[in-house]
Formats: sequence, C-alpha cells, structure tokens
Amino acid sequence: MEKIIRMPQLRQLLGEFPGNMKFCFAYGSGAFRQHNNDDGNNMLDLVFVVRNANKWHAENLARNPKHYSQLLRLLGPKAITNVQEGSGAKVFYNTLVRSSEGQLIKYGVISEVSLVEDLLDWNDLYMAGRLHKPVKVLVEPDQSSQLPTALVQNLHSAVHAALLLLPEYFTEVDFFRRIASLSYDGDFRMIFGENRDKISNIVLPQLQHFKRLYEPILKHLDNYVDIPKSDNTAVMCHQDVSPVTKVHHLNHLPRVPQVKLVRAWSHGPRSKDTEDCLRAIAHDPECCEILERSLRKIVWRSSVTQSLKGIVTAGLVKSVRYSGAKIVKMLQSNQLPKPDPNKMIKIAETVAKKTEPRNAEKRVE
Repeated sequence: MEKIIRMPQLRQLLGEFPGNMKFCFAYGSGAFRQHNNDDGNNMLDLVFVVRNANKWHAENLARNPKHYSQLLRLLGPKAITNVQEGSGAKVFYNTLVRSSEGQLIKYGVISEVSLVEDLLDWNDLYMAGRLHKPVKVLVEPDQSSQLPTALVQNLHSAVHAALLLLPEYFTEVDFFRRIASLSYDGDFRMIFGENRDKISNIVLPQLQHFKRLYEPILKHLDNYVDIPKSDNTAVMCHQDVSPVTKVHHLNHLPRVPQVKLVRAWSHGPRSKDTEDCLRAIAHDPECCEILERSLRKIVWRSSVTQSLKGIVTAGLVKSVRYSGAKIVKMLQSNQLPKPDPNKMIKIAETVAKKTEPRNAEKRVE
C-alpha cells in the first residue's frame, strides 16, 4: 500500500524550514496516488516560493546545512542564489533529504518574481507546467500579490494550448492528457530516465482533481468547446476548429510561445506584426505542428539546463543516486502491467464519490 502524506503532516514538515514563504505546494507520488508507485516510501516533492532567495538560503543554510552540497556550503548563500537564478529554470533543488520524521524529500526554491514570469510568459514552462497539474497547497499566496492572478492565467493558457493541439473530437481524458503533456513533450528526461507512461500515471488516478481544477476555466470557453458534464469520461467532446477560433486561442497564448510561433512560421527573427502572423498561422494546415515544435523547444532548453544545474546543486554523489533511482524506476515500469485506462477511470470516479467535499484537497483555481 503506497504511503501518501496527509495535509497535517505536510504542514508539519514546513516547520523544519525558514518561514515567510509566499507560496508553497506539494506534488508528485508522495502527495498524490500514481499508478505503479507502491513502494511505500515515495519521495515527497515540495516547492517553496520566496520573496528574497538570498535571505531564505542564508537562514536555511544555518538551519539545514547538510541539505546542500559541500561545495555550496563553503561558497555560501550568495553563490547558492546565483546558481538558482542564473541558469536553468531559476529553481534550486535539494534532493534526497530526510526530514526529522524520516520522510524522504526533494524541495525546490524559486523566487516569487521568477515564478510569476514563468506562469505568465512560459519562459521555461517548468514551474508553469508543474502547476498545470493538481497540487496540494500548503501556503496560500497573498491575494494582494500577482501570484493568484498568474496562477489562474497559467491554467487558461494551458487550456488554449491544449485545444490547439487537439482534434475536433476528443475525450475528456485526451484533454487532460494533452494538458499534462505540455511540459513533458520535449523534456529530454522522457527519452531516458522517466517512466514512459508517466502522463497516464499522473492523469488517470487524479482525474477528479483535474476536473475540479479546470471546471472554472472551461466555463469561460463555452462558445469554443463542448465538454459534456458526465460520469462517462469516454464521452466525446467537441470543439470549434475554425481559423477564427484558432486565432482566439493563439492570441491567448503566453508571450514566449507566441514569439517562437512567429519566428518558426516566418523562418527567422520576428520581423512582422505578431497579430498578423498569428492570424496567418491559424489558417495554416500545420498550425498544430508548428505550436508543438515551439513548445518542445522551450521545454527542451529548460529541462536540459535545469538537469545540468542539478549536478552542482545536489553534488555528484546525490546526482548519481537520484538519476540511478529514476532509471531503475523507468526500467521496472517497462516490465509492469500497463494501466488499463477504463479501469483507472472507474477507480478514480469511485474514490471521488466516496470523498466528502469537506475533505477535498485545496487546489489552485
């Protein structure tokens, strides 16, 4: 039976770290059930969003020095902050950390400014991609900050992108798989190092979480897509795929994908008016393929640079242990029975019906 950490335990863990977090969430197999993750000791993934990264690392270095590699302990908080914000997806990860209660943790630290930029513009589609999926919110963002608006905007962007990449007819499961795959397609780790069924393993057991997360977003798109409210998730959904609708979706994509789309379509630096180019792309039969290639380029760059940064942040020994565990897990997944989508959907729906609304986990909406 897999071990899923409950909300009180999650919040208790935060006491081991410096406070004053602007936003904090948990994700991954330690926070949500995933298919074929039943080893009983799943690593818990956390993300801490902070206002001043240098100050936070200074406090954490004093409190938890062994979380950092020996080199970075010697160099100090300023060097750690430079590594965090100077490369990759502007996230600093400490991995294979044991809490005082023995829970295995990986936690990322990102500044509030960097997170907002990724959510709005998809500079890296790294944390933005993580937040396309359900998460367990441990520290709510301040309503007076930009974060709440940026979090919701990121979900809207994901829906517009997913609809552009889907055909006229699709199922609800296809829709959520497409959303979940936005930040995985192009990730070099999916070639070697990740379970090839990762997307299905995320979506199918969490289907009800996905539905609740995106229900408010889809209400704004009734004129463009019809996703019937039904317990039968295999029921066909329909969307308008006319150029007029594609123009609407393209105009609501984040800035970086738009720039890459225009450059890809015009075969060079952006020299034409963006709005005119997007209108032309909407009429191009290869609109979907151009968008897919553009998103893959964003994900490829951020996944490669962030992984290379991990060798510095974690240290060589931890990097080898962490990567080795990922590879073993991938190889084992190839030998395990593949998840039956219909069976997993039925299980997810049964669990959701038995769950009282008061026990529903918080989500970003």
